Amino acid sequence: MIKAGIIGATGYAGQELTKLLNKHPKVIIEFLSSNSYSGKPFSEIYPHFIGIIDKVLISTDDALKKIPDIDVLFTALPHGTAFDFVKKAFDSGIKVIDLGADFRLNDIETFENWYKTKHTAKDLLEKAVYGLPELWKDNIKGSQIIANPGCYTTASILALAPALKLKLIDAETIIVDAKSGVTGAGRKADIPLLFSECGESVKAYGIASHRHTPEIEQELSKMYGSKVQITFTPHLIPMQKGILSTCYAQIAGSYSKEEIHQLYKDFYKDAPFVRIREDYLETRFVKDTNYCDISIWTDKRTNRLIVTSALDNLVKGASGQAVQNMNIVFGFDEKEGLC
Repeated sequence: MIKAGIIGATGYAGQELTKLLNKHPKVIIEFLSSNSYSGKPFSEIYPHFIGIIDKVLISTDDALKKIPDIDVLFTALPHGTAFDFVKKAFDSGIKVIDLGADFRLNDIETFENWYKTKHTAKDLLEKAVYGLPELWKDNIKGSQIIANPGCYTTASILALAPALKLKLIDAETIIVDAKSGVTGAGRKADIPLLFSECGESVKAYGIASHRHTPEIEQELSKMYGSKVQITFTPHLIPMQKGILSTCYAQIAGSYSKEEIHQLYKDFYKDAPFVRIREDYLETRFVKDTNYCDISIWTDKRTNRLIVTSALDNLVKGASGQAVQNMNIVFGFDEKEGLC
């Protein structure tokens, strides 16, 4: 058994992570932390956990002191706020999985430009591993700091990685059109996220400026072997959970849909949470699961590849992936607590 602590346990990703770890057969939750609700039982904030998870929430100051007592720390915090906790965990020899954006980008200047926040843990950036198990499992195994990918990024990278790695597409023609449920914006009071504001409506936002763009480009460039730039447009959909990403690019050659489909299946043959499908995807098919479904289409008329991917933004796009990374780091079955 390993002991885990969660900082930011009452956000949407944090509560999903708490639920998953509470059911994990090899994990004991040592502490749950939340500054907003410190001193209150977790089940008071989320009443569906009454009698299941009644642990009292502690402050982040108290959590910082308890880090040396655990085996793995999860930080589920807004960008720019995890640095001190990750430093403390690293110095204490504790594994840390950061669900935020603070350690995802390899270049500190890129981080500060896109997030408008000063990075105060530059020395730890080179020690952090991007935690997308389907691509970097071997690196994750021996790492102490795991940068858990975002939801849009996971869906987009998994959809395009095989095509770029195998040079199936023209890398200069990539367009990603992605749609997310409202929980992707976090648990906060914000007028555009109110039901009466976002219900019965769809909107594009962060056009040509969304902060997940450099993260997607960074990992796709590693796959391709040279710099990749994309056009990325996210949309807000009036549903609670889910990501649907539709990716377009010119095919570099004369590959058929069947050939590309098989190449994708071969690429992900050892990835238990990627399902290559032959039908139209819907977010409800992956809701509350750690799966990323991918479907491949070709447009013969325009010679374009169209890849769709779907996942639950709070599970495979956040907390489920964090548990998957934890399983890999500690040598558990990758699917433990997730199937």
